Amino acid sequence: MVKQIVVLGLGQFGMALARALAGRGVEVIAVDRRADRVNEAAEFCADAVRIDATDEDQLARLAPAGRDVCVCAIGDENREASIVVTALLKQLGAPRIIARATDPLHQRILTAVGAHEVVNPERSYGERFAARIAQRGALDEVPIGDGVVLTELVAPEVLVGHTLAAVALPKRFHLVVVAVRRGSEGSGQRTVLPSGELRIEPGDVLLVVGAPGAAATMSERL
Repeated sequence: MVKQIVVLGLGQFGMALARALAGRGVEVIAVDRRADRVNEAAEFCADAVRIDATDEDQLARLAPAGRDVCVCAIGDENREASIVVTALLKQLGAPRIIARATDPLHQRILTAVGAHEVVNPERSYGERFAARIAQRGALDEVPIGDGVVLTELVAPEVLVGHTLAAVALPKRFHLVVVAVRRGSEGSGQRTVLPSGELRIEPGDVLLVVGAPGAAATMSERL
């Protein structure tokens, strides 16, 4: 398990990332130039540091080579800084660098200067949200590999009362149900590992794996 992550840049994305990682028990070192952001992150992170990460000497004091992951979360506010910080992290021996890009050119530059992985959270969310509003019953859709997506959708009404074996989703739509979530959010919600005998109940949320568009095809045809 990744134990220690440095998050550089505490804008909306970086702050949300740091908070979510800390909530998962990861030791997070949050970094930004702004005192207000550092003070906010200090409330939930293991450490919060106010430095200018584009200064090599200041960045070196964070010992990036000894951290599991360094995330350059600097975004639209300063693309040049994100490129400089990513390059410095590479020079300082960071073992895994994840950088945030705002467009394809930015992504290519970040990769060229040393990022091991580049993410574009706005684009990723836009693509996932598009699936949600375009597909009836879909709650979320996440790519999990080349040509494979995980779709979370409310069980179509026509399937309620039938077992998974009876509805035969793999045979009819090339979809595999990997989990079923049922109950209300919070303590009443539980995730059930599926079996052929599992009977679909009203309000069940199906987590299905298949090719892009397969879940939409199922929703349209049922």
